[in-house]
Amino acid sequence: MNIWSDLPDNRLLVEISLWSADFTRLGEEMARIDRFADLYHIDVADGHFVPGFLIFADMVAALRPLSKKKFHVHFMTTNPIDHIEDFAAAGVDIITVHAENGPLAPAALGRIRQRGLGAGLAVGLTVDPESLVPFFDLMDVITMMGTAMGVKGVEPSGLAYERVKKMRRLVDEAGYHNKIKVIADGGIREHTVPLLRAAGADGVVMGSLAFKSKDLEKTFKWAHSLAVSQDN
Repeated sequence: MNIWSDLPDNRLLVEISLWSADFTRLGEEMARIDRFADLYHIDVADGHFVPGFLIFADMVAALRPLSKKKFHVHFMTTNPIDHIEDFAAAGVDIITVHAENGPLAPAALGRIRQRGLGAGLAVGLTVDPESLVPFFDLMDVITMMGTAMGVKGVEPSGLAYERVKKMRRLVDEAGYHNKIKVIADGGIREHTVPLLRAAGADGVVMGSLAFKSKDLEKTFKWAHSLAVSQDN
């Protein structure tokens, strides 16, 4: 199964973060941006793994009929296995759990795959990218966090670009270039997206940069035109 087969392989993918939408008119926000988005990124937080709570399964089920684009759910939860079935039933396409979940992470990846969904790992700033290599065969996506988890509206860590570059190299050297996408999440700004793309990111999780854009067509044309560095 290649979950990326219906998406362009030669340009930057833009995941739209619903966390940055206006929650008082979420349906309208999706309708406005849907033709530009490659897929949607949906953050889920349980108030334990990170402070605060974010989107729950019933809400995702209510949003599912509003778009045919893929839903990529990012679990920031203490026990991701507890939530897989509810979100699978809600109609998501991809579920990402955190490498910081330790031994629960590979078990969760296996359960996600059993449900016929795309599976991924998210990697916080303190996790060594090389620690993911043994699990590449269980993954379709790696989400590289450029900021502290559960935080938005801040600049990415100075380490973010080199970490993306290292992960890109590890994925390619292991022969997974056409199977595993490396997605950058956190600190996505007009000046950081080109640097992340040059470092080898296949895609970015775009929030306010999209929802606050005064010209969506121009914003997405710009993002999609960015080339990856030939050094990667």
